[in-house]
Amino acid sequence: MATGPPIHMIELTRLNGQAFLLNALHIEQIQAFPDTTITLTNSKKIVVKESLDEVKRLIHACYRSFGLVGVRGFLTDEEGT
Repeated sequence: MATGPPIHMIELTRLNGQAFLLNALHIEQIQAFPDTTITLTNSKKIVVKESLDEVKRLIHACYRSFGLVGVRGFLTDEEGT
């Protein structure tokens, strides 16, 4: 039996230090102004401690873990693809 989070979830940290899981499939956009702000498909905004690049890396790893088509080129060449 698996002990980790479901494969479509990424672990993030709120500014108050509280860790939480977020369904990566519900992310519409990520911005840094300067705090990293994630906008979900329902327009809810969540501010997290992780950098924009770290959130991108987590999403990319999540998508790759279940073979989601269309992630090629999600990161730039210098970031590992």
